[in-house]
Amino acid sequence: MVHLAVVGILIASLAIILISCEVFTNGVEWLGLRLGLAETATGSILAAVGTAMPETIIPLIAIFLGTAEQGEEIGEGAILGAPFMLGTLAMFIGGVTVMYAWRKGRRTDHLLVRRDHAERDIKYFMTMYLVALFAGLLGVFFDFDRTYINWGLAFLLLASYAMYLRRTLKDEVEEKENSCPALYACRFCSLNPSRGNLGFTLIILQVIAALLGIIIGAKVFVTEVEAVSESIGVPPMILAFLIAPIATELPEKFNSVLWYLRSKDTLAFGNITGAMVFQSSFPVSIGLLFTEWKLAPINIASILIALAASGWMFLSLRHKGGISYRDMLLSGSLYVIYIVMLILVGTGESA
Repeated sequence: MVHLAVVGILIASLAIILISCEVFTNGVEWLGLRLGLAETATGSILAAVGTAMPETIIPLIAIFLGTAEQGEEIGEGAILGAPFMLGTLAMFIGGVTVMYAWRKGRRTDHLLVRRDHAERDIKYFMTMYLVALFAGLLGVFFDFDRTYINWGLAFLLLASYAMYLRRTLKDEVEEKENSCPALYACRFCSLNPSRGNLGFTLIILQVIAALLGIIIGAKVFVTEVEAVSESIGVPPMILAFLIAPIATELPEKFNSVLWYLRSKDTLAFGNITGAMVFQSSFPVSIGLLFTEWKLAPINIASILIALAASGWMFLSLRHKGGISYRDMLLSGSLYVIYIVMLILVGTGESA
């Protein structure tokens, strides 16, 4: 039986994560402005990485501070759950938003994105996530020490993300950020964060404070997920896979919904795909370095579904020249297929 206090703490920890993430994103946007980064680079790199922090911190806390077996299960579930949710559920929510705005006459029925930018994000994600799939299949079908192989693949993923950063920053230098929401740290004073060393210092302090909030919230969340899973007899991987990504990815979804409503599709779509690229590199590398990465069949299925959803988006861009809300709804429908599989098959056993 789950005590109400445990549920309350679980909800409170998620609230801390989300609030801290919002403050972090706000600070990161100002940091991008002060550093002179482009609008799309800020959306696909700084904003994407910022809003992806909760999904990234949770597996780190689970792997390093959780109990040995459950910590690995929660960590792997959170690592794989994030890109899966972004490629399916987040796309579905975006499709619903675009459809609603189009029927209200507020925008077009397809995304007005920079095709080269969107294609690059998806190609990088699919390539790096195939590496995660390859490593997972090795763990399923072969029983030998894969430590050095996993280390090499982790290095490859990190190097690929560094290349992605370089290309994105280089491609987008012409387009500057026009405005940012008011910096939270300056809302109670008259200081202008866009000028002077003091303003820049406040931006840095806000980012650091928000990051600490994310870490604290994530640690409490992992502890309570373990307690709930033991109480109700549900594998912790399921709770981590279904609860953590949905809740912690709300920043990406909420930001993108607002941008879709305002027809800022490059920012909206880039915020999602940029987070997917990040999630398929750094967190997966952590999994390869610090867990056995012997994935359960249902985890392998989640990777395949995420790749299928992204492949559909890429084909829509390449052959139809763009993405409509119908394409996004179709991509998101794959999430339902996974839930049905989870109910009918369960998590399965790691090889």
